Amino acid sequence: MPTSKIAPSILASDFARLGDEARAAEEAGADYLHIDVMDGHFVPNITLGPSIVEACRRSTNLPLDVHLMIAFPERYLADFKTAGADHITIHAEATQHHHRALQTIKSGGLKAGLAVNPLTPLHIFEEALPLIDLALIMSVNPGFGGQTFIEGSLDRITRLKHLCSRLNPDCEIEVDGGVSISNVQSIVRAGADVVIAGSAIYNGNGSVSENVKRFREQMV
Repeated sequence: MPTSKIAPSILASDFARLGDEARAAEEAGADYLHIDVMDGHFVPNITLGPSIVEACRRSTNLPLDVHLMIAFPERYLADFKTAGADHITIHAEATQHHHRALQTIKSGGLKAGLAVNPLTPLHIFEEALPLIDLALIMSVNPGFGGQTFIEGSLDRITRLKHLCSRLNPDCEIEVDGGVSISNVQSIVRAGADVVIAGSAIYNGNGSVSENVKRFREQMV
């Protein structure tokens, strides 16, 4: 059984030391660096933009996993590609033009992802899976870090895993929100291929390397 991947979320890091924090994730053996982009419209928070993606690109060789929690993401895909994104994930709820946006990402040579909020029906993936490389389950309501994992997400992960097995076995399932040492094993066993963790890794209660190691020990 393949080992699931870890994607530390840079949003939870110390932005005064952004380059060091990105490098710390790479040195810890993380697989991706996750970058949450929020616009204050699609979600009630404003966070990062292309300039932060570009700064991370200069600081690490990790694949940059850019998660656009923004309305009309198709307007900004070129900006994030230019900044150095390797993956771009858009939200199913944020645009009426999923196919066009996903095609644009893929045609730029990037991996394309589709994310869904906690109560968004999973049937959208039945049409989208042949087009995408990443399928992201939000296990909290998007917008803020440090929230509690929604337990019903485990069933959603398993159901999505069955869909992927049938329609696109190469698509990676990402899980974002409330992921911690105490629940990561259940999340992986439910079918997650990539776990995204912010405050559980950049928490000051241990080094990034120590926290990534603790995650690895539980992801069996």
